[in-house]
Amino acid sequence: MAGERILLVEDNPANMKLLSFVLASHGYDVRKAANAEAALAALAHELPRMILMDLQLPGMDGLALTRQIKSGARTRDIIVVAVTAYAMKGDEQRVREAGCDGYIAKPIDTRGLPALVARYLNGQQ
Repeated sequence: MAGERILLVEDNPANMKLLSFVLASHGYDVRKAANAEAALAALAHELPRMILMDLQLPGMDGLALTRQIKSGARTRDIIVVAVTAYAMKGDEQRVREAGCDGYIAKPIDTRGLPALVARYLNGQQ
């Protein structure tokens, strides 16, 4: 689904650079935000089709940001996929309850990421 806009919300510069490179090299229009405030500012200007949401963010965490996004009439239909290094029992249920449409555990398989993103964009979680 080349050309689809994806917002990466990630506070780790190395992760941001890697994910952005992988997705852009597969034709995605990648936008970046290093924290919740920057993500909300980006959403005020344009809506992505998907958000890859780091859960461990400074200030407002990714779950609180997801709840805010999913409660907004303008933003509720954006696909939000949680990305986290903490893959503990119950975490997937917790992210789904916050409104996330999916869950990816870190470290991310960069070779499989474009196909996984395409599946979410096609509604095949």
